[in-house]
Amino acid sequence: MHVYGLTGGMGCGKSEVARVFRDRGIPVIDADRLGHEAIAPGGEAEQAVREAFGEGIVTAGAIDRRKLGPLVFGDDGARARLNALVHPVIRKRIEERCRELRDQGYKAVVIDAALLAEDGVMPACLTGLILVTASEETRIERLMASRGLSREAAAQRLAAQTPPERKRPLANHVIDNEATLEALRARARELADDILKEAS
Repeated sequence: MHVYGLTGGMGCGKSEVARVFRDRGIPVIDADRLGHEAIAPGGEAEQAVREAFGEGIVTAGAIDRRKLGPLVFGDDGARARLNALVHPVIRKRIEERCRELRDQGYKAVVIDAALLAEDGVMPACLTGLILVTASEETRIERLMASRGLSREAAAQRLAAQTPPERKRPLANHVIDNEATLEALRARARELADDILKEAS
């Protein structure tokens, strides 16, 4: 089975590309959603995160990501602690899901994860890496519009991630998302068809 990574910073349009891939029949494993599940009530990392960050992050018995977010996006050490607790759970679930999809006969799968190749190294498990990019100003404006963030909060979140441009040398496919939504979808459809051909 061919396994492709899909990455790009917040506001790049990565989620829209993932949506197109799903519409084209390519399964997409959403690492962000797996991370949410890991800290949800009963999740594998929930108790460890509560112990690490205190009950101040809890609302109505569940970890409140609106309280947790500001703690980790502005503090490299706190973010590293959170990642150390949650990322092993995400990796395990991705591996399990890949095995399930392979057993179901799928020839290609995409792992949608903003933090892929953060260390400047292409993960050995990947057939290829797809990078979605956009300028920092475009991304800030999109985050302000879509998530209701202030300019300062949006910029802080972008600063907490590796600039997507640094991953360009590792990428097999780059989608520059500075134009219209339809242009992005058209490029994603074209790439999805190429992936299906490569994997067949």
